[in-house]
Order: sequence, then structure tokens, then C-alpha cells
Amino acid sequence: MKYGVMIMPTVEGLTNAKKNKKDEFYTQLVDIEKEMKFFKSNFEGKIVYCNCDDPYESNFFKFFALNFNRLKLKKLISVSYTGSPVAGEEFGLFENQGKEYKITGKRAYKVTLTELKDVTGDGREDLEDVKEIIKHRIRYLKGDGDFRSEESIALLKEADIVVTNPPFSLFREYIAQLVEYDKKFIIIGNVNAITYKEIFTLIKNNKLWLGASIHSGDREFRVPDSYPLTASGSRIDANGNKYIRVKGVRWYTNVDYEERHEDLDLYKEYNSEEYPKYDNYDAINVNKTAEIPCDYDRVMGVPITFLDKYNPEQFEIIGFGQGDMFIEIGGVGVSEEFVNDYYLQGNTGQISVGWKHLVYYINDKAKIPYGRILIRKKS
Repeated sequence: MKYGVMIMPTVEGLTNAKKNKKDEFYTQLVDIEKEMKFFKSNFEGKIVYCNCDDPYESNFFKFFALNFNRLKLKKLISVSYTGSPVAGEEFGLFENQGKEYKITGKRAYKVTLTELKDVTGDGREDLEDVKEIIKHRIRYLKGDGDFRSEESIALLKEADIVVTNPPFSLFREYIAQLVEYDKKFIIIGNVNAITYKEIFTLIKNNKLWLGASIHSGDREFRVPDSYPLTASGSRIDANGNKYIRVKGVRWYTNVDYEERHEDLDLYKEYNSEEYPKYDNYDAINVNKTAEIPCDYDRVMGVPITFLDKYNPEQFEIIGFGQGDMFIEIGGVGVSEEFVNDYYLQGNTGQISVGWKHLVYYINDKAKIPYGRILIRKKS
């Protein structure tokens, strides 16, 4: 099993990732730094667990190791896995290291850091000290390092907070484990994970929310040398390292931060022409989060990116506008009349009577919105 961020650049890429388990995406240090600055006070005296992170490749381990004293950590644990293509091969963190630091073979191992001090005697605590310290703290595991293994679960139980980029193909299972063991976490993933019933239910119940630093655009991730660079935006740097750019990246967390409690400023007023009612649910359609009407107090369907601005004190989440979650809140399948109108307009998308998805008419045209979250303003 291979670990990394659960995201790909295109729908085709997503399908290929599931098929080929190309889950090895290495988060850039700058993106980790931008997110962690919102949580600095949450790490004091805590055990941080990076359980999908070979320390020889992971910028998560690098960030927490170098900031061990500033964050006042109690302990940092990082675990590799059997079959890592980069274990002990100077990937990322320890480029240009000497042979004395190399890990032999492809066995899973853990590294535990309990202090960062000036062991090199150069008057400062830096990456050279981290290198020197951890070479004495590498311990091979009996198993393969899978996050579901007994050894990994034992380490998870010991930890206070998990920070990593989990495997794409196992994201739901990974989140479920964190919830089962009641762990705090800050992890990175694809915005489309919001549409998973298991994830959306946690968000609806205010047990999970999006992070603070990424709300739009794409991010660059490093990939293994064996990864094919077929997507636009990919590159190879001067040292031969491969990178791809990925859209729809978000942080997921259950650690609170001040900014998520800021109200969204609303300025537009409701009118029936701009905000049509759905054909199969009692709510209006809103195409952009910024256009949520300030004077409408009933249920509205908004894009899933609304969660970037979601303040649980300002809005109530009612449900999701497609699939079984839609039916559970009283939605009904698409009518035969709508299906006929849709195809008479020349549309070619595949829909059928009873399809579980919000639909509406505007200017007598049958419309199907992208995924919608159904919300209502709190009084």
C-alpha cells in the first residue's frame, strides 16, 4: 500500500489513481507552514503523529522536527511503510546525506523525536541536528506500517494529534479510524471528499470542517520518479524531481481556529428570477457563495465550496442535494417531465426518471446544478 495525498489533477486521473493506487503525493513545505500557523497554540505539550510519512520523504516530519521547540511539542512520531519507493534514498528531507544515514531495504520503520538540541555544536538547532538525532532513533517495525496495523494503531492511541496527507484510495477508512479513536487531526485531501456520506455527515454535525489556508486554486505536489507526467502543469526541476499541479485541494480538521467563526458578509437581495426554486425540493438555487441573499431565511442550495466560508454560528447545514443523502431529507427523484424537457433542449448528459439529484428550471430551461449543500441562515 502506498501513501500520500488523496488527490489527482483530473477526473481521468482520479480513476487511474483508484486503479493503479498512485497515492504517493508529497506535500510542499510551504503549504504545511501556511496551514499550521493557524494552529500554533494547539501543539504545546502534545504528541504529534505523522502516520503516513516516511521521515526521509515527508515535509510534515521536517516541519515538526524543525519547529519542535518553538511549538513546545512533547513528542513527534513518524512511520514509514513496507515498499516505500523512497525509503532511505535521500528523498526530500535528507538530500545529499551520507551513506551512514541510509536505511537498508524496504522494511517499515518508525522514528520518534522527543527533543531537539544542538548536538552538532554549531550554536543552533537546525536540520543537521535533526539528521544526527534521528539516525539513532530509527526502529524497524514487525509489520508493514499500514495505518490499520496493530503497531500503527498502538502509536495512534498514544498520539494527541495526527497531521499528514493520507492515502487517496483509503480516505474514508482513514477518517473513520481517527474518529473511532477520538483523535484530533489536520490532514489534506480533495474537496470532492465533502460529497462522501461519511465525511459530509461529520461536517453537518460540526465534527469536521475545512482548514484555514486553502480556499481555491491548485497546489504543487512532488511525485516519485516512477510517476508518469501526463497532466498539464507537471514539471521536472533542475535536480530531476517530478512535480504535478493539483486542483481542488483542501485541509480537513477537527481542531478549531478563530477564523472559521467569522460571519460571511451578505449583500445581495432575493428575487425569484435570479434564485429559482428547485423542481424536486423546497429550496432556492444559489450559484455562488458570495451571492447568498441577505434577506432570505428559508432553505438554499449552495456550491460545496460554501464550506470554505462556513460559520456554524451563522448557518445551519440541512443536507446534501444528491444521492441517498438527498432522499433522506425529503428530496424526490427527477420527474419524467424534467427528463423529457432536458433532452428536448439538446442536452446529452445521462439522467433518468427518479435520479436522486437537485434540478430546476430557469427561463424555461431545464438545469442541473453541480453538487449542492442545502443550508439555512440561523436567526
